[in-house]
Amino acid sequence: MKKLLTLFAFFALVNSIKSQSISYEISFENAVHHEALVTATFPNLKKNTLAVRMSRTSPGRYALHEFAKNIYGFKAMDSKGNVLKVERPDPYQWIVSGHDGTITIEYILFANRGGGTYSQVDETHAHLNIPATFMYAPTLKEREIEVNFKVREDLNWKVATQLPIVSGTTYSAPNLYYFMDSPTEISDFSIREFDVTEIKGQKKKIQFVLHHNGTEEEVDMYFEKVKKVVLAEQNVYGELPDYDYGTYTFLACYIPNASGDGMEHRNSTILTSTRSLSEGGMENNIGTVSHEFFHGWNVERIRPKTLEPFDFENANMSMELWFAEGFTSYYTGLILCRAGLTPPEKYVEGLSGTFNYVWNSPARQFFNPTEMSMQAPFVDAATSVDPVNRENTFISYYSYGSMLGLALDLSLRRKNLNLDDYMKEVWKVHGKKEVPYTIKNLHQILNNYAGKAFGDMFFNNYIYKSEMPNYKVLFTSVGVILEQDSEAPYFGAVVSIDVNLQGEIRRNTAIGSPAYKAGLDKGDVITAIDDNPLPSEGSFGDLLKKYIVGDTLKIDFNRFGQEKSSMVELEASPVYKISINPRASNEQVSKRNDWLNGK
Repeated sequence: MKKLLTLFAFFALVNSIKSQSISYEISFENAVHHEALVTATFPNLKKNTLAVRMSRTSPGRYALHEFAKNIYGFKAMDSKGNVLKVERPDPYQWIVSGHDGTITIEYILFANRGGGTYSQVDETHAHLNIPATFMYAPTLKEREIEVNFKVREDLNWKVATQLPIVSGTTYSAPNLYYFMDSPTEISDFSIREFDVTEIKGQKKKIQFVLHHNGTEEEVDMYFEKVKKVVLAEQNVYGELPDYDYGTYTFLACYIPNASGDGMEHRNSTILTSTRSLSEGGMENNIGTVSHEFFHGWNVERIRPKTLEPFDFENANMSMELWFAEGFTSYYTGLILCRAGLTPPEKYVEGLSGTFNYVWNSPARQFFNPTEMSMQAPFVDAATSVDPVNRENTFISYYSYGSMLGLALDLSLRRKNLNLDDYMKEVWKVHGKKEVPYTIKNLHQILNNYAGKAFGDMFFNNYIYKSEMPNYKVLFTSVGVILEQDSEAPYFGAVVSIDVNLQGEIRRNTAIGSPAYKAGLDKGDVITAIDDNPLPSEGSFGDLLKKYIVGDTLKIDFNRFGQEKSSMVELEASPVYKISINPRASNEQVSKRNDWLNGK
């Protein structure tokens, strides 16, 4: 009798939960016009009014995106279909009142950007980022959710998502946060999967979903690359995360109407590109795979406290993005090298671009890496119409952090330690236990791992301040050359010569550069150098090669319709070149191999 009562209580609990579950339905009959019809039902309401909102941002993004701008045709009804009163106190919110305990809303969504933030609906697919698609009720955020995707069977659409399936095309989420973090690809996609066996024998499934216009043979070839990336990143941490339903899903869209992007989520990631596998994507799209999968550890579970919990109603600012995004960026290319997908020479030489961008930027005099991270709400796919001075005041935390990751790795290797093992320690303390971290936590773990003197030196000089590590010494230790051409002249402005043989300065001139010191600025149009017109062939950079460091040039230019002139003294180029040293010692070669192979 007791067992029967227990069973009865269990079913009563299940029915109680179901009676409170929020249900969504989305259909795509008007896909050709990028429209989807969305309905949502909120049952068992106790209060007289219910506020429903459209999110202003999306997990993995830090800026505001104002998804409400793509909503129209909003209606609200009670359980009998009676139209309810709706008020709009702000652009993001609808206040519904007069219900009978249940509210059903209906609206049209316009969706035409297939990337990691917005949604796209057309006859090729329904590419859904949940915050950009579904309204929600903040007061009901802990309720279970069910969503029915009314797929276009005439287009052979299928559903791919990290959400657990209920039946057919209906999926569930335990709460609002999980729902919002679960992008969904609905299309006639290809799918591949393999199991990764952990040390203790536990198997975890990796799914790769690809919506593209290519062949199945191309999918097979690309999937082999994906598998190599997965296993190389598993080696960094020693294990894969415990995915909530035992599966991690790559949701890739490589189609002409997509937008290039990548966005991490707890058990899945969005990967989008206009490049097909047959036209460069086989080589050029795999970097996003490497970056986003690494986020399964570093940012999804090794989680900054400043992003926990994620706020759907305001911009999300974090001081740790140099680590969360930047260290992930460092591993992005390194993993491809370790996986055998990028030759060592190409990887090492490829460091030059990011290295120059970071260490030649005037922005370090204004902000350190933590402060650069705090700029994310202004730059993370954020838009504004007023001109800004980012060339002189901002270094991407992706790039800045990747160069700091490089410096820390090579510095640790001089002590017979390495960044992989430091990341393992951060994983054990914070990621595996899912305890959000602060910068002080990262500092303390480095002190514990490499010694207090080393940890304090690194954080005090390079994180809390913006000093430059001694890369020449670090690179030399692994048989890599860092050099500058002291005889190459430097002007300090990006100049484009047009058909009228005039050179427009396209960007703000770099603070401290010869052009900046001479008073030249963005928008100035150079009409002559030393009273000579600009050449009809070649670029402005080619023109500079005719001069030497120390030459003083008379620059005639037009600004706001007025003719002006100034004197520019050319300086030595600050550009660095990074390459493998062909005459490195055996010890240096051995250390370089350990670095590039993850030993």
